[in-house]
Amino acid sequence: MASLLQRLGTLFYVASPNSTSFEKREEVPNFINEAIPLFVAMLALEWAIIWHQGHRARINDAITSSGHGLVYETSKILSRGAELFAYNWLYMYRVLDLDWDSPVTWFTAAVGVDFAFYWFHRASHEINIGWAAHQVHHSSQDYNLSTALRQSIFQRTFWVAFYNPLALLGIPLPALLVHIQFNLLYQFWIHTEVVGKLGPLEWVLNTPSHHRVHHGANKYCLDKNYGGVLIIWDRIFGTFAEERDNEQIVYGLVDQPQSLNVIWLQFYYYFEVFKKAKNMSNWGGTLRALFYGPGWQCGTPRLGDPSTSLDVQVNRAKYDPPLPLWQEVYVVLQYFLTLLLQQVLIAKFSASSWVAVLLSSTFIFISIGLIGALYDGWWWAPLVETIRCTVYLAYACDRPVTKSAFLDTCLVVYFALSAMVWMLYSFKILVRGPKRAEKIE
Repeated sequence: MASLLQRLGTLFYVASPNSTSFEKREEVPNFINEAIPLFVAMLALEWAIIWHQGHRARINDAITSSGHGLVYETSKILSRGAELFAYNWLYMYRVLDLDWDSPVTWFTAAVGVDFAFYWFHRASHEINIGWAAHQVHHSSQDYNLSTALRQSIFQRTFWVAFYNPLALLGIPLPALLVHIQFNLLYQFWIHTEVVGKLGPLEWVLNTPSHHRVHHGANKYCLDKNYGGVLIIWDRIFGTFAEERDNEQIVYGLVDQPQSLNVIWLQFYYYFEVFKKAKNMSNWGGTLRALFYGPGWQCGTPRLGDPSTSLDVQVNRAKYDPPLPLWQEVYVVLQYFLTLLLQQVLIAKFSASSWVAVLLSSTFIFISIGLIGALYDGWWWAPLVETIRCTVYLAYACDRPVTKSAFLDTCLVVYFALSAMVWMLYSFKILVRGPKRAEKIE
């Protein structure tokens, strides 16, 4: 029970400095991975409340958001340590010597990480190449706890420039890694419409109300409320906006992509950025297209001219492609099986070769990408799903995947049946003729 309460406390930044201070980097737990069961429980509770209130929670959007979280956590395995390679070098030139086990160090790291996050988050909105990564987090047209899981696999490389300077303050690397996780975990619970305003806490903390504004596509919401844990940075630096009681917030991007494909959403805006840069008539314009705001056009200020953009309509339709019930059940099951395989990868990471890790990660990415391809109705998705299931069978038939022989047998049977079903389904599509976005029931 104590462990459960401690894990729950990390979601609200309630943790003991003594029990969450570490001398060595290797000692720092993966707090985010440990919180996965709590994510699932809180998502289920929120859905129950939403349905009780008479609203509809969209399964396809939640699965897409969760898929982003899964590929994000998997990408961390591949890039583990690479983002902060310069931190230890900068730490040698620190101006302060902070003891790793001191509460002063713990609280200094907490405030320092949150301050750095504010500027990283702001830069992600105000620099187009940074927005190419961060737009993933804003691509959901719903606003619930699953939205918090939408993270870009490229975002971690972008925040290096903002967190590395903390080494010069003398913040040990283990303390930085702890508070980066706590900062991200805190932001999970504020992605909800279930919680209203929280009185005096609204003055200091980032709350669901403040963060709803940040996720809005309404004009008054754009480029506001960048704070992670503390909202005081927005109040100080002029980027704060109060949630309006008389205006419904429209969630998503101003130019909302019509797709639920996780892998496509991770990459598509980079092509838009580079297309814009390529179409500039000179090098100055090309650089501005990359490093000015997403709304910048020739002749406008750095962040663009808000007066020229149209406000989104409250009744804007949500992208909500239907699936036959059996496919809906299949993709939900596929997500949870992929999550299981990702947990197996994490557990075996230290004993696995880089080739094995890379191949396993690729399988996970393809698995999640195919969920979106099925939702979007791409004609080739069933054929690739057949191949994916067959590849798993070829690998798992003569070697263990998990620590349970019974579970391994169940997985082999499941993938064998899936391969047969999708092979027949693919044949049916090929006979009728492939058409993008056509779903054959």
